[in-house]
Amino acid sequence: MADSPMLKFVDRVQAYPAKRAPELRAEDFREIADRFAVPAAEEQAGRCSQCGVPYCSVHCPLHNHIPDWLRLTAEGRLRDAYELSNATSTMPEICGRICPQDRLCEGNCVIEFTGHGAVTIGSVEKFITDKAWEEGWVEPLVPGPARGQSVAVIGAGPAGLTAAEYLRGNGYEVHVYDRHDRAGGLLTYGIPGFKLEKPVVMRRVDRLKDGGIVFHEGFEVGRDASLDDLRQRHDAVLVATGVYKARAIEAPGVGAGGVVEALDYLIASNRRGFGDVVPEEEAQSLDATGRNVVVIGGGDTAMDCVRTAIRQGAASVKCLYRRDRANMPGSQREVANAEEEGAEFVWLSAPEAFHSVSEGSVSSVAVRGMRLGAPDASGRRAPEHDPGSDTQMPADLVIKALGFDAEDLPGLWGAPELGVSRWGTVLVDGKTLMTSLDGVFAAGDIVRGASLVVWAIRDGRDVAAAMHKWLKAKAAGERKAA
Repeated sequence: MADSPMLKFVDRVQAYPAKRAPELRAEDFREIADRFAVPAAEEQAGRCSQCGVPYCSVHCPLHNHIPDWLRLTAEGRLRDAYELSNATSTMPEICGRICPQDRLCEGNCVIEFTGHGAVTIGSVEKFITDKAWEEGWVEPLVPGPARGQSVAVIGAGPAGLTAAEYLRGNGYEVHVYDRHDRAGGLLTYGIPGFKLEKPVVMRRVDRLKDGGIVFHEGFEVGRDASLDDLRQRHDAVLVATGVYKARAIEAPGVGAGGVVEALDYLIASNRRGFGDVVPEEEAQSLDATGRNVVVIGGGDTAMDCVRTAIRQGAASVKCLYRRDRANMPGSQREVANAEEEGAEFVWLSAPEAFHSVSEGSVSSVAVRGMRLGAPDASGRRAPEHDPGSDTQMPADLVIKALGFDAEDLPGLWGAPELGVSRWGTVLVDGKTLMTSLDGVFAAGDIVRGASLVVWAIRDGRDVAAAMHKWLKAKAAGERKAA
């Protein structure tokens, strides 16, 4: 063990790739930190304790072989490390950038519990996959022997793209239908470039296109075809739309001009980043330049809006959240990044009303002070009004970022027989992952509700296996009948 590159966590301090200075990174939409240089990546990977029960892998939804590819990285076997990382994940460099590692792998790292600081797993994962792209180690998608069956995937987000990749590898003809003009879903239009630069997503999409997956972009089920139409065209259908319906705020004046949805705001910003022409009226209503911005919410979408507004040159940026910092759902790292860049968090606060000037545009937010009361059904302490702590806050752009629910797919798609839960999520059989409709499967957020990208990838992997099994049985039945 004397010559082993591992177990260096005692004499080697935890280090992340250096972040650019807040005042510099707030001027652009580039990622805020560069990746490790080779020696630094190898050194940080060598801090892994190679523990007998790797809690990092246990708490990773994909159950990535983390200790193994950390060891390979520490040994300088970078291509082997990449290939092992890629074996369980279709998007390792994306997960390395946007997974909340502080809540998953790194937050459960054994040496984190000893006080030495977790291994910087996400940064190493990003490093080895970016290195693979640079060196040409990322293999093209090679279709399996043609099976003579086709699959429709509705939704080009991480769940849909992952399933499409596995199904194409198994020899199916795969068609991906998506409402946007670029594939990627929220990876492309919902997450800002400072967390995930868009060429990183587009090169993954291009790889799938080069592998023969057919993309129908700007295609809306319910407008361009019904669900039944797609069932007639294909042997199986996967519903992987995600959840896009913004949760509403019930407060007087919420319909005022300048009170906008988080996703509308982020999509407009990302479109500008692509160089798209955004209609002037839309661009003005969804631009924070010179405005007093109030973001409502405490999740990662709220953090994305806060940090985007700073980069657009807002006069001030405040984030209201009805609980305290310790109870917010968003990543603590993202909160710290936002604070470094100049955002102000107003904890234990909620909007009570939105006041407008004469022409109907929002001018201020009446803020109700909150306190944490008894735990609710989820076990979290429920926020309640704290009398005497109400305030008024100037605002000429309010961004609602309270999360997302499922759209009414049965109604939108003319498919009343598609079974959904009382929350609108699509119901599937726990073993087959099939919906109430024969040959129609579902996966990702549209099944589990708004969740993490890494869970969507896991769901896409699982549903591809279930669909493969079902399609093989279907083909065998048809051959027998013939």
